[in-house]
Amino acid sequence: MPLTGAFADTGIWVERGYRQWAEDVNAAGGLLGRPVELIIYDDESKTENAVNLLTRAITVDQVDLLCGGYPGTAAAAQMAVAEKNQMVYVSMGGHMASFSQGFTYVFGAPPLMGQWWYEGLYGWLATLPEAERPKKAAIFTINNPVGGAILEPMPEKLKALGIEIVVNERYDVPLTDAAPLVTKAKAAEADIFFANGFFPDSVQIVKAMRALDYNPKLIAQGVGSIIPAWVQELGTDGYYVFSGTAVHPSLPFEGISRLNDVAKAKYEAPVAPIYFIFGYAWMQALQRGVEGAQSLDQTAIRDWLKSNQMTTVAGTFTFDERGLPPPYNYLTQVIDGKVELIWPPDVRTKDPIYPKPAWGK
Repeated sequence: MPLTGAFADTGIWVERGYRQWAEDVNAAGGLLGRPVELIIYDDESKTENAVNLLTRAITVDQVDLLCGGYPGTAAAAQMAVAEKNQMVYVSMGGHMASFSQGFTYVFGAPPLMGQWWYEGLYGWLATLPEAERPKKAAIFTINNPVGGAILEPMPEKLKALGIEIVVNERYDVPLTDAAPLVTKAKAAEADIFFANGFFPDSVQIVKAMRALDYNPKLIAQGVGSIIPAWVQELGTDGYYVFSGTAVHPSLPFEGISRLNDVAKAKYEAPVAPIYFIFGYAWMQALQRGVEGAQSLDQTAIRDWLKSNQMTTVAGTFTFDERGLPPPYNYLTQVIDGKVELIWPPDVRTKDPIYPKPAWGK
């Protein structure tokens, strides 16, 4: 896991989810009657390290089961290692290309699918009267496979909503200066701004937007605004940002309420952070496969997951031949410091705030 480096703000919450799962399983008697021991290495947010350390876990540590990595760039690379060794690998995946390589031992349970990231946003925007929708979009996307996955469906989706793309650029990380990106969007009079990146670069972008007094109707952000560090770093400047998620602490699934209580007691978090839930759910999915197969045989676990419905704190899933559930994603917005559910309506926790208020309001 990335416990240090660029992706550590998110990675530590996935790790905590893994450790909470292990604690709970052991308190209930273990897995197949055996206690669970976690071996977690810090890959320092480097894909090469993530691959090498997973290989070490399999060949040197000779582990019985694998935990998935983070982010999607690391997960995609680790999938090939898991497949080569014929071991089940449950993670977020990050983009459709990860699941389109013909692998049979990989699962997204739930996935963090880049191509699906703004599905909730598109659904909600379609309900707005055409006159109220944004007219011009500026899109800035991190130059990696996850960013590319988020960007992939956007031209077609925005065109269907009558939104013109006036700026569409990629950027490398570390992002040394976000001001040039923001200046281009402001000059193009874009009234919807997409920051398709991770936590550190998107924080820089929002800070530049505030400094340059650029306030579009809507800001949408990729992976980063749904973790506690977002508001801790930006304060009220991080409010009103829209994003996506496949899990949320307010969803009506068994076990979510308890994880909220655990996160409050252990980490002084108001609710269970989203990536805490992700980590817990991925391990639950693996647990369901092991218990369903009544074996540590990897092929038996894989085959059980492919042919059965199973439930975790993230909901109920079935998997296709790629290891994916049917497409879905929720829309979120940061309101009063909390990540609220906006779409679909049956799970909404707050009404959306749109257009975005002026900075400091």
